[in-house]
Amino acid sequence: MIGLRFASLFAACVGLSLSLPALAQQAPDGMRTQVMADGLRNPWGLDFLPDGDVVVTERPGRLRILSGDTLSEPVAGLPEVAARGQGGLLDVAVSPTFAQDGLLYLSFSEPGKGGIGTAVARGRLVRDGTAARLEDVSTIFSMNRKTGTTRHFGSRLVFAPDATLFVTTGDRGDAPRAQDMQDHAGAVIRIAADGSPADAGAAREGWLPELWSKGHRNIQGAAYDPAMKALITVEHGARGGDEINLPERGRNYGWPEISYGVDYSGARIGVGTDAPGFEQPAHYWDPSIAPSGLAVYHGAMFPEWEGDLLVGSLKFAYLAQLDRDEDGKIVGEVRLVEGAFGRIRDVNVAPDGSVWLLTDERNGKIVRLAR
Repeated sequence: MIGLRFASLFAACVGLSLSLPALAQQAPDGMRTQVMADGLRNPWGLDFLPDGDVVVTERPGRLRILSGDTLSEPVAGLPEVAARGQGGLLDVAVSPTFAQDGLLYLSFSEPGKGGIGTAVARGRLVRDGTAARLEDVSTIFSMNRKTGTTRHFGSRLVFAPDATLFVTTGDRGDAPRAQDMQDHAGAVIRIAADGSPADAGAAREGWLPELWSKGHRNIQGAAYDPAMKALITVEHGARGGDEINLPERGRNYGWPEISYGVDYSGARIGVGTDAPGFEQPAHYWDPSIAPSGLAVYHGAMFPEWEGDLLVGSLKFAYLAQLDRDEDGKIVGEVRLVEGAFGRIRDVNVAPDGSVWLLTDERNGKIVRLAR
């Protein structure tokens, strides 16, 4: 557990931490699991509405609302989604001012000229009894180069305290794109809530104004830590080299010029593990765990986790609880619910401090960890 008064040190920490020996099933005393819903087709993203209900996406292109133990019919009015390969309807984020504007934000693989690419739309949620729909839907971000590949869309959505929106993208299976500063691929994007660049005047020379950071392979987990006042991301490596990063404006995180992984053929990637001009990860895994979903734990239900990172593993079907010391370094990994539910796609901390998981399966589940 990282003490809050030391949290800012994490961003300055330069020590690299390899994945540590994991302790399986070391659950905290009294933790119990509950399947809140099942029968979902490859659920991908989840968020909480102010009234306690939950919105959840299914990759084929459906958005549903969970009220208690009742799962709604699909919400009407969604944008057109290209549900191919790893693409489809992906993340969902509730507007930080939902009580006033009723807006939901959705990331998805968007069809268009040249193929498909990551996009973000927003619309106003309207509920009439048991029916729900999105109105006034508009696309506020669209990747500037669409291609026919069907992998590496990234696609997490994270609001910062100032209501600007971080959007993660993948390299779309074409690694050199992550080093093209006029390309949205392999990046963290930062935009205003209406889609305009959040701080165009601060853009790095030669970079598109909405680019926050570049050199990422495929970020499928992201969270804002209010104690650190920083964005944290987790991304897929190739064979080995899954990374946790703290992306900063104008920084390059190296893919595919540097990596702690190797190509699936076994060949070295780029020039090795470090080179001038590229940032080092805060943590990496070898072998890969195929991380997806990231939450920073701040809550009352599991105080022993305060400040720790929670990361889903697709490959090994567990939730990683990453313990951080007072200097922000990851000092231990505990594997929770290993193999109990399936591939963990998303991780969220509810307002009451419980932890909610999504399993990326044809019969996907919403699972709640509580005590």
